[in-house]
Amino acid sequence: MEGAGYRVVFEKGGVYLHTSAKKYQDRDSLIAGVIRVVEKDNDVLLHWAPVEEAGDSTQIIFSKKDSSGGDSCTSEEEPTFDPGYEPDWAVISTVRPQPRHSEPTRGAEPSSPPGSWAFSVSLGELKSIRRSKPGLSWAYLVLVTQAGGSLPALHFHRGGTRALLRVLSRYLLLASSPQASRLYLVFPHDSSALSNSFHHLQLFDQDSSNVVSRFLQDPYSTTFSSFSRVTNFFRGALQPQPEGASSDLPPPPDDEPEPGFEVISCVELGPRPTVERGPPVTEEEWTCHVGPEGRLQQVPELKNRIFSGGLSPGLRREAWKFLLGYLSWEGTAEEHKAHVRKKTDEYFRMKLQWKSVSPEQERRNSLLHGYRSLIERDVSRTDRNNKFYEGPENPGLGLLNDILLTYCMYHFDLGYVQGMSDLLSPILYVIQNEVDAFWCFCGFMELVQGNFEESQETMKRQLGCLLLLLRVLDPPLCDFLDSQDSGSLCFCFRWLLIWFKREFPFLDVLRLWEVLWTGLPGPNLHLLVACAILDMERDTLMLSGFGSNEILKHINELTMKLSVEDVLTRAEALHRQLTACPELPHNVQEILGLAPPAEPHSPSPTASPLPLSPTRAPPSPPPPADTAPQPDSSLEILPEEEDDGADS
Repeated sequence: MEGAGYRVVFEKGGVYLHTSAKKYQDRDSLIAGVIRVVEKDNDVLLHWAPVEEAGDSTQIIFSKKDSSGGDSCTSEEEPTFDPGYEPDWAVISTVRPQPRHSEPTRGAEPSSPPGSWAFSVSLGELKSIRRSKPGLSWAYLVLVTQAGGSLPALHFHRGGTRALLRVLSRYLLLASSPQASRLYLVFPHDSSALSNSFHHLQLFDQDSSNVVSRFLQDPYSTTFSSFSRVTNFFRGALQPQPEGASSDLPPPPDDEPEPGFEVISCVELGPRPTVERGPPVTEEEWTCHVGPEGRLQQVPELKNRIFSGGLSPGLRREAWKFLLGYLSWEGTAEEHKAHVRKKTDEYFRMKLQWKSVSPEQERRNSLLHGYRSLIERDVSRTDRNNKFYEGPENPGLGLLNDILLTYCMYHFDLGYVQGMSDLLSPILYVIQNEVDAFWCFCGFMELVQGNFEESQETMKRQLGCLLLLLRVLDPPLCDFLDSQDSGSLCFCFRWLLIWFKREFPFLDVLRLWEVLWTGLPGPNLHLLVACAILDMERDTLMLSGFGSNEILKHINELTMKLSVEDVLTRAEALHRQLTACPELPHNVQEILGLAPPAEPHSPSPTASPLPLSPTRAPPSPPPPADTAPQPDSSLEILPEEEDDGADS
């Protein structure tokens, strides 16, 4: 239905106001009306009017204005009614109904004519929508505005709540609240809704780099000083979706009876398969894959073996150069030698850039001086209990220092950020060559450099993806964490930042990383490693009665107590369980690399896609020294799809 300057996109009759607080309504306390959603003047309005005014849409929608031009729902002549019979409907503490001068007394019959109950509100003014409990004679919805006031409860005697919510979800992001399963929080429906949810809740301090530094040193106390209480925005995004439906609030099948409003259920996974890991790849087995001219053969099979069993210690020094993109899997032995000569010359030219800076010059170069001071401080306390780095005059510490300073010349934009020394230390321990270790480190940084960006957008996205995966794998665990104000999974921040470097014993980290570097069985296996750890600790967390403090303390105390083989076995089993699900949500398929990411509807320079983890092995050879590594943007959380249909 269209008119001059407006278009009715939804209309439903049989929507009543119950003006009495009595359990059983009499006829005089019911006001029948029509609910409409209308597009007008670059705005979208929700309007209800009694049936006597329903004949002329123009009058219904646009004549109920006060003299000041405001909407009728905010004028003194248009009272807002509190249903009264379900006192728990406004459980969110931030929802505080504002006083209305002419609000009817609870339980009294309305003294004004039915027409005065009409209201109209812009969708942008809505804060939350609460639906009724299942099993009632008819469903109702209660709408709360940003100002804190509640609109009259809308009772759908002839059905239609699903259809209305489906239409609203075209214009709004409706996210289930973890505190109340029947409450939807309302947010603008833009192209970066999932990412922005973290921004709205101020998950991270403004000084993101400071958060990283403090979290690495003391994750327990930093969490409580730097992370605010976070609401779970991802539950609604996990449901399977009918074609053409909005992804924000998937409707149940249309042929189901309307009375009540079913709680939307999560995906049902099949049984978790049994996984057995294989033995490490030996030097003899590796040699069998070396063909004429030193070219590796049957590389996919070799990568699968590394994924399933890792590498024997004596093989790592050679194999890591391939896994990290320093040497090409397709190159010959002579090509590799030429490549190493070229990269050696390139490395020392970059190293000379900072080596040739005099103390007087450095006093006028605050950036270089800052990097040098931070690197010296971090190197002095990196893996000092490892024999390779122990002792005051250990040459390994000098190599760490030189490689990290040279990386600042290689990647001027990123420079050095605390935590990078944790990533370099195992590489230098294995490679034991300054030049080769540098280029292997550059390959690793190609995969994780987004973790160290000042904006922390990549870390926020990874936490969001982890939450989506965990919601599908274990909804009860997510609900428990939500109930203990731990649903943000902020205690996993350090895990993802430096790839579990401080959670496992040093030698186990070597095994974990080489498995992750294969890129198998798909991207973002490191997120499933996090899910596996939480799955292993599930019963301890849920049966212990832990609060948020105890949960964080328990997770932090897992350090050096985890078995890498057990965790990898469980992570692979979780991956197989997810990929076997025929109704896996599309956004979860994207995280696992099972489906290509859809194109965003309205790309924004401020919401550009950011990498989450390796979706492939890093390119070989690495980019030249004057070219900064580019983030892998082949995987991202996508905006919710718009509904193509238009009800009228």
